[in-house]
This record gives sequence, structure tokens and C-alpha cells, in this order.
Amino acid sequence: MSFLNKIDGWRTKVFVWIGLPVIAGIGLMMGATDLLPTWQAHNGGGTAGTFTAVYEDCGRRNCEWRGTFAADQGDDRRADVILYDAPDGLAVGATAPARDTGARAGVFSTTGGSTYLLVTGLTLAGVAALVAWLVIIVRAVRNRRAKPEGEPVSFAPSL
Repeated sequence: MSFLNKIDGWRTKVFVWIGLPVIAGIGLMMGATDLLPTWQAHNGGGTAGTFTAVYEDCGRRNCEWRGTFAADQGDDRRADVILYDAPDGLAVGATAPARDTGARAGVFSTTGGSTYLLVTGLTLAGVAALVAWLVIIVRAVRNRRAKPEGEPVSFAPSL
């Protein structure tokens, strides 16, 4: 009997009914919104400009540069944006060439990087979790409908 036909154990139930929807939600909400902008930046699209580093924001596992972006042509500016794929050696007040492709939180360094792979992987994980969860739900509903009901209960005395 396959996994999809038999869901037993509390760990499996928690994963199927809570884990998969959470993974799908995070993957789709976090990844899908920036999927197109990351690929546009990877392929050289967007508005060329200059990122000026204002401060470095460090968390537990990584640091990211925040600053302002000014387009090379026109007067488009974005304040307090992240520079994705920041070059090594960036310092406060330093500038780096960047591209604005409409990502919600930042701009992309023209030196390249792997952010597009990370966002693509996150989005694919969300889609895979959503598809798996929907398949499990459909199979569970079909299995419930296919089960024959037992003999009707009768309270009449037998002769």
C-alpha cells in the first residue's frame, strides 16, 4: 500500500495536514513574488543604476547590505533596499552597480549571484508541496467515498 493511500501515525498526519500547507504557503508567497524579478536580473533586464551602501544588517546566518538605489537614467530612486548578491568588500558609503527589476525588497548586483536559484528552488518547493497536498486530499476523499458502508443497523427483533 502506498504512502498516499495510507496516512497513519501522528507525525505523518501533522506533516500532511499542517506541514505541507505551510511549506506551500511560504514557498509560493515568498518565492513567487520575486521569481520574475530575479530571473530578469539574472538575464540582464531591469533598470541599471548604482547602489550606495548605508548599513549592513546581520542576522544569525547571513548579512545583507541595505542602502539606496539611483537609476543611471532618469530620477528613479529607491531608499532602504537590499542589495542581493552584493560583491565582496562592500563598505559603508561604497557604491556598486545594480539593477532594479521590481523585486519587493531590493535590487540586484550586476556582478551576478545565485539568488535566482534560491528563489526558483523556494517557489518549486511551494508548488510541489501544494500539488502533493492536493493529491493527498483528493485521494482521501475518493477513498472515503469508495468504502462500502456496513450493514444497516436494525433494532427490530429477529424472528
